[in-house]
Amino acid sequence: MSGKADPRPAGEGTTTPRTRLERGRGALGPALELVHTGRAPTRAVLTAELGVTRATAGVVAAELEALGLIRVDARPGAAAGSQGRPSHRLSVAEDGPVVLAAQVHADGFRAALVGLGGRIVATAPGCETVEADPAKVLGSVVEAGADLLSATGRRCVGAGLAVPSAVAEPDGLALNPLHLAWPVGAPVRRIFTECVRAAGITGPAFTGNDVNLAALAEHRHGAGRGARDLLCVATGHRGVGGALVLDGRLHTGSSGLALEVGHLTVNPEGRPCHCGSRGCLDVEADPLALLTAAGREPGPEVSLLKQAIDLIQDHYDDPTVRTATEALIDRLGLGLAGLVNILNPDRIILGGLHRTLFDADPGRLRAVVADRSLWGQSGGVPILACSLDHNSLVGAAELAWQPVLDDPLTALAA
Repeated sequence: MSGKADPRPAGEGTTTPRTRLERGRGALGPALELVHTGRAPTRAVLTAELGVTRATAGVVAAELEALGLIRVDARPGAAAGSQGRPSHRLSVAEDGPVVLAAQVHADGFRAALVGLGGRIVATAPGCETVEADPAKVLGSVVEAGADLLSATGRRCVGAGLAVPSAVAEPDGLALNPLHLAWPVGAPVRRIFTECVRAAGITGPAFTGNDVNLAALAEHRHGAGRGARDLLCVATGHRGVGGALVLDGRLHTGSSGLALEVGHLTVNPEGRPCHCGSRGCLDVEADPLALLTAAGREPGPEVSLLKQAIDLIQDHYDDPTVRTATEALIDRLGLGLAGLVNILNPDRIILGGLHRTLFDADPGRLRAVVADRSLWGQSGGVPILACSLDHNSLVGAAELAWQPVLDDPLTALAA
């Protein structure tokens, strides 16, 4: 073998897996996000989406597998009738790291461990009472999450919290936790972070509004996948919230307070609202509004949300229940029409009780929106039900996964 130096310029004809990885290091995050959201089920698709060579895509996928984040099936079975060698299949690692996701709402809280792909690995039974001291509540929910981590032995790389309140940035203050009896401006992000650290859980901690996080989860893993401008409107246990995803990013406004849709007026002579106005969507289209309109006294046995959903699903043939349901559909439709005129989304998804209202009479809701919105005159905007059962929890997990999606090497090293 000659001892002469290779006269070719560095990198020309001498590319190695290591140099390909150096070139593809910036593609690790985008590649992981493509697998995480199900948009790159094979290495061939990954190559095309990233715009890199097949060799570089292979090295990137191998590095993500070495980090324990994805699995690469190098010997997938070929589909019947297909020709050529099938591409390597990519999937998230079922035994990989997890994040702690927590949700607090008017009727309790829940903790879960969530892996990549929006997959819920384990959940802790939800508490049915929420104390007025946020530190006690968040301490309890983090303790439940820590117990899950101890029981499963999984590595945790971060934590996310969903709360039923607008969360002001940059300080993470819950500005209107009216249905929780928490003080206005409670520093929920700081408290949550302190509880996470006290429990010995590593990784960054995040906090966001529950409907914002539901929209984020649905956009990545559910009914909102593929939408460019996605509007989500939902009512959970009390009140109504909204969220907007623009070009794949959650739109929260200049300080995190955008899309407080609950205070759109849909019935000027309606019920007094907590905000001081009257007839807001918040009090005209939530579970309590339905139970009241149907003449049903709310009971303490189960949550208001479950009582309202059960009432529609089990007693829709009752004329009183049907009339109450139609009244809420009409008010919801008025609110959605106003939002369509302002935002011009390409898809609307509905969650919580609104999903049940839509399922009860989709034609009626679509007709109200079409009749009252400018876009309705040119074909209307698609309206769908949310498809994830615990989308706010999954959305809280998305916050915690984001640093890993942005830079897997740095996040996991930390």
